[in-house]
Order: sequence, then structure tokens, then C-alpha cells
Amino acid sequence: MELIRLNKYLAQCGVCSRRDADKLIEQGKVLVNGVMAIPGQQVSPKDDIKVNNRTLKGRDEKHVLAFYKPIGVTCTEKDPHAEKIIADIIDYPVRVTYAGRLDKDSEGLLLLTNDGALIDAMMRGSNKHEKEYVVRVDKEITPVFLEKMSRGIYLKDLDVTTRECITEKIGKFTFRIILTQGVNRQIRRMCQNCGFQVKNLKRIRVMNVNLGDLKPGEYREVTGEELNQLYRDCGKFKYD
Repeated sequence: MELIRLNKYLAQCGVCSRRDADKLIEQGKVLVNGVMAIPGQQVSPKDDIKVNNRTLKGRDEKHVLAFYKPIGVTCTEKDPHAEKIIADIIDYPVRVTYAGRLDKDSEGLLLLTNDGALIDAMMRGSNKHEKEYVVRVDKEITPVFLEKMSRGIYLKDLDVTTRECITEKIGKFTFRIILTQGVNRQIRRMCQNCGFQVKNLKRIRVMNVNLGDLKPGEYREVTGEELNQLYRDCGKFKYD
């Protein structure tokens, strides 16, 4: 049976770096088969390992979370200048990272996972995966505005023309938009090009995963057929 140093095993499971794993072990926060772990300990995948009283599910287990990112939270792993980052809010036993950013001043659905291959597939622009948003602007929505947005807009500062997209008016100052690309601050730039300013921007769907009833700061595990469909839509299998 394969044996591996505990700090390396924790790192492979996505809990933290080896150095941080050593700190957790020294602080007595890691149990192996109900006994406090010791530095340099060797373990196997069959051992019952707990970190902060949470059972580790194994280094090959894939995890995907649907997270409601609140306004004011920065999508970054580490940034000493950020007031609040995702790691300040998410308390999950496996280390996960985001698949597609949301601006600090935007809110809504963010998918988090420990599966790097899934992230790569989701971020590949050529796959044209849908992302849906609800946007409130500072002026009344007009048919001309919606048509211009849906046709695609040339963004001079980025030298790029946005892809055609779906738009729908859902309120006097609010509209829905479905994008298939991820240009930096795309919706805000598009609106500004049309003479509108975004007052609030919320992402409510990524591919087949919906924000649903989540409240700011909450998350849920994506499981079952919803998870299988996400992998299928990315052209992946969960255990590739």
C-alpha cells in the first residue's frame, strides 16, 4: 500500500500548501485514525484523516461549489491590499479556487473547484459557455439599447468586438443578458459604450448551474446530475 508524508497528502487533497500543512499538524489540528498527527508522519489513502474535525475525502475526490460572492469581495488567492477575499468567507475542508472571476463591485454566482482540468475547460473561450446576469442601470431600458448590446459592441480600449448575445428587459431599469465570452468588465464596458452606467450587476447562472436561493456569502455543493451535466457540457468526465 502506498505511503506518503502527511503534509504532502494534505497538499494533494487541496487543503493547503505543505508548509501550511506542517503548521496545522504542529497545532494539533490534524487527526489520523483518531490520534493527533505528528510531523513527518506517513499515511495511506485508507487512513481516516481529519483536519479541524472535518473528514478529508481523499486527494482524487472532485469538489465543485456554487458560491454567492458578495459585493466587496475580491476574486484572488492572496492579496495584501484586498479588504476581503474569498478565503475569508469560505470555510471548506478542501482547497478550492474559482473558475471565472467576478469584479469586486459585482455579486452573484461563482463556481469554485479543486479540479484544474474542469477550470481550464470552463475558461476556454472557444467553448462559448453561457453566463447569465441581471443588470440594473442608471437610465430607462430602451429597445435601441437592448438591440445594440445584443448585436455586439466594439470596445476601443481593448480592441475587441463582443460576441452577439441575448438581452431581455425585465424592469424599467433592469435587463437580463447572457454572454458566451469573458472580456474584462465586459458588461460595464458595453453599457458605458451605449451611454449607460451599471448600478448593480449580479450573475445568476453559469452554464447549467443556477444561483438559486443562495444568499450573499453562502455556498452549496454541486452534486448528482447537476454536477454530471456540468462535466458533460465541458466535454469532461468527473474522474478524467
